[in-house]
Amino acid sequence: MGFGGISIWQLLIVLVIVLLLFGTKRLKNIGSDLGAALKGFKGAMSDGEKEAEKARLEKAKAEQEKDVIEGEATMEKKEKS
Repeated sequence: MGFGGISIWQLLIVLVIVLLLFGTKRLKNIGSDLGAALKGFKGAMSDGEKEAEKARLEKAKAEQEKDVIEGEATMEKKEKS
């Protein structure tokens, strides 16, 4: 018994049939395309995480700026009498 009731021999027979139908070159191209798609997906996910982090930091900065009171400090000189 192998995976889910499928023996190793049944898997080999299916693999041979797939190789006969598609050929090794076509299967290699399919594998390369799949790998490139996964690489692109991972890149897009990391870019999305970077954008989310940037947005979070900008929001935190905006929250911080709300707490700042802008003004001008002046000092009055007292005259001696």
